[in-house]
Amino acid sequence: MKSWDSDYSTRGRLWGGGVRNLPDLPEGTRVLELGCGDGKTLSAMPRSWSIVALDISLPALRLCSRSHPQSDLILANAERLPFKSESFDGVFAYHVAGHLFLPGRRALASEVSRVLKSGGKLFFREFGWLDMRMGEGQEVEEATFLRGSGIITHYFTESETSELFCRLVPASIESNCWNMRVRGRYLVRSQIEAIFLKGWE
Repeated sequence: MKSWDSDYSTRGRLWGGGVRNLPDLPEGTRVLELGCGDGKTLSAMPRSWSIVALDISLPALRLCSRSHPQSDLILANAERLPFKSESFDGVFAYHVAGHLFLPGRRALASEVSRVLKSGGKLFFREFGWLDMRMGEGQEVEEATFLRGSGIITHYFTESETSELFCRLVPASIESNCWNMRVRGRYLVRSQIEAIFLKGWE
């Protein structure tokens, strides 16, 4: 948490660019975003949704509140969500689980399953094993690396993603790769994208 607080306090907005291919959800859909950071994904969400966004970093939420005063922003840990069961139609977990160790990822998955309504959906994105940064830094857990900022990043496979959210039904899981030009070189970025459905009980 201190690493995130430091980054957002000293560097301000950390994440540039836009978020593509958000799902088309009905007006009034109650949505939870985990790890909203400085509001990159939140910026792309339609105002017709009923949105709650949380982050573990207060400096991040302060950045968010300037550009998204209409959203409910909460300081909370995605491993212990402060919501009643069956509270949300959709949960977005974009690049948040990958910054947790395995027990934390499992806790997040359990909490997502708990707060989703029956018939609700989880929208998940994380970096995959083929990503250009895989292997950079100190390996502190399998496929999990600590870099200079003090923040860890875990790199996922499709099968691991399915296993992590085993309480939900996978609607789609796929790996997407694209080239990014860095200092004249083309390097591969890799992302796991998945949608999971909570079955009717």
